[in-house]
Amino acid sequence: MYKRLFFQIVPDDQGFGEDYAGIFHFRFWQYGRWVDIVIDDRLPTDAGKLVYLHSTEENEFWSALLEKAYAKLHGSYEALKGGSTCEAMEDFTGGVTEMYELDNPPPNLFKILDKAFQRASLMGCSLEPDPNVLEAETSEGLIRGHAYSITKVVYLDIATPNVTGKIPLLRLRNPWGNEAEWNGPWSDGAPEWRYISEDDKKRLGLIFDNDGEFFMSFKDWEKHFDRLEICNLNPDSLSENETKNKKKWEMSIFEGAWVRGVTAGGCRNFLETFWNNPQYRITLTDVDDDDDDNKCTCIVALMQKNRRQIKTSSGEELLTIGFAIYYLPNPEHAPQPLDMNFFKYNASVARSPSFINLREVSCRFKLPPGTYCIVPSTYDANEQGEFLLRVFSEHQNNMQEHDDTIGYKSVDERISAEKASDYELKRKEKSVIDFNHLAGEDGEVDYLELRELLNKNFQSALAGKGKSLQTSTSRGNDLFCHMYALCCGLLNKNQEAVDKAKSDLLSELRGTQFSKEVCRCMVAMLDTDYSGKLGDDEFKELWDLIMLWEKAFFLYDVDNSGALSGFELRNALGAAGYRLTNHVLNILMHRYGNEDREITFDEFILCAVRLKTMIDKFQQRERQNVIILSREEWMEATLYC
Repeated sequence: MYKRLFFQIVPDDQGFGEDYAGIFHFRFWQYGRWVDIVIDDRLPTDAGKLVYLHSTEENEFWSALLEKAYAKLHGSYEALKGGSTCEAMEDFTGGVTEMYELDNPPPNLFKILDKAFQRASLMGCSLEPDPNVLEAETSEGLIRGHAYSITKVVYLDIATPNVTGKIPLLRLRNPWGNEAEWNGPWSDGAPEWRYISEDDKKRLGLIFDNDGEFFMSFKDWEKHFDRLEICNLNPDSLSENETKNKKKWEMSIFEGAWVRGVTAGGCRNFLETFWNNPQYRITLTDVDDDDDDNKCTCIVALMQKNRRQIKTSSGEELLTIGFAIYYLPNPEHAPQPLDMNFFKYNASVARSPSFINLREVSCRFKLPPGTYCIVPSTYDANEQGEFLLRVFSEHQNNMQEHDDTIGYKSVDERISAEKASDYELKRKEKSVIDFNHLAGEDGEVDYLELRELLNKNFQSALAGKGKSLQTSTSRGNDLFCHMYALCCGLLNKNQEAVDKAKSDLLSELRGTQFSKEVCRCMVAMLDTDYSGKLGDDEFKELWDLIMLWEKAFFLYDVDNSGALSGFELRNALGAAGYRLTNHVLNILMHRYGNEDREITFDEFILCAVRLKTMIDKFQQRERQNVIILSREEWMEATLYC
């Protein structure tokens, strides 16, 4: 029907003629972009006949070659087994699909069909297949299990001897394209057509032929068919000629990810982590054309990415996904992102019908003009995957990620308002004395001297917290045994036992030391002249920062594990005065998290140091949220940090 759509998939710059090289290329839409797939011309056959897709014309091969490219895209022919019409229509058009079960249709279904037809949407419908008979034919001439196309939606004037009015009609096409057609009212040659004017017949392009195409009344169609699938096309899918007298959808699209322990917050049942999911703010301003309710139609579609390939390689199934929509009465004053308190006291105004393990979940809504926040999620927390979120609306929508910006904010009051204890003041005094001792004649320390100084002064503090030491049950048991042995030696005045217990305890404690890497980065953060060393004032500034980061870490290490989950990491860095986006938090967890998806104290300090370094470097050169660096400056900024 639409040449541009066809040639988007099957480029017309190839054939079997001149310069034929035995290869072909096809294009498919994959998660927001078009992918070009190149294949050779060898096709699977059995006894000289094509095994899978084929044409009735023996010299027509585009469909079989297209299928091979599609199989290559997904990893194998086996990966094409199963699925829905929706998946195929999306992969071949880049549109957003909707599915309706006709045993429970929405009250405005014909209006939905009419608007879809006005926007050149692709529409398919089907009858449930007969489990005992392949392609069973009903007494009305319909074939079960077939994907019928809906090629026209009309509201036709009708005048009978008894009544005058309008009737909703649909034109359908059987993919066989033969005499297997509907034989009920409004079928080819049916008596109902006598009451339609010749002008209307001409305008409809009415032809009675054994071509698989026929009309049905909307009421009969709804009664006999079981499922409707609509693929709403992107605004740029069709050519100007094909969209003549047609309307276009407005579209917004975002890619995102659920990262275990960071942004994989699960559904609303998991209130404490739900707010960590990615959030997207959308503003609807103009109501639909000819809408009596003064509302805006929007179609929200959430697609999980790459699951067919993952299933083929590792056997992992589709995630169970869904989304919720929240109204923002004062969007400019809403927290970014929306926090736990917001979701605790505000209910969603719309949501996906259910959480389900499909590649895509989509739903159509009618909402009053306003600003809303869409929260896509998996059902369970800590399920990792990538997704694509798309929103179609009749009029323009303004959509953006509802997330924080990167930079600084106020330090948590629980830290900033707390006065330094005598113990902390003594620690700082001692650190200055140790600095002067290590600095020598030049009055500066390098990263190795800094490491010695910090480990000496922070070791006892970390041990005293009793938190960062317990990174595992076995290690906590070992420390308890060493401390118990030390106490016993002191009580019994056994100096040899005391010395051994001290030695064992110190050996165990060395595992919590600052690494060489973090000390290098600390020097680089404050070393403005690239000397590789820190002076007295720089060290004092560093000490205050480490004390701040230490308090932020222990403030959110609530389970005393000596490590932060990704959810705790967000809060701890926020308490330390950082404003970060979901993308940056995901990167931090990927880069610095351990095999348990946790951040240890040493790695947390490293995160804080690198964040401060890069934010400061950006702010020093910022011009309207952009910096310009020479190649040498770029190398300096990225290598020495």
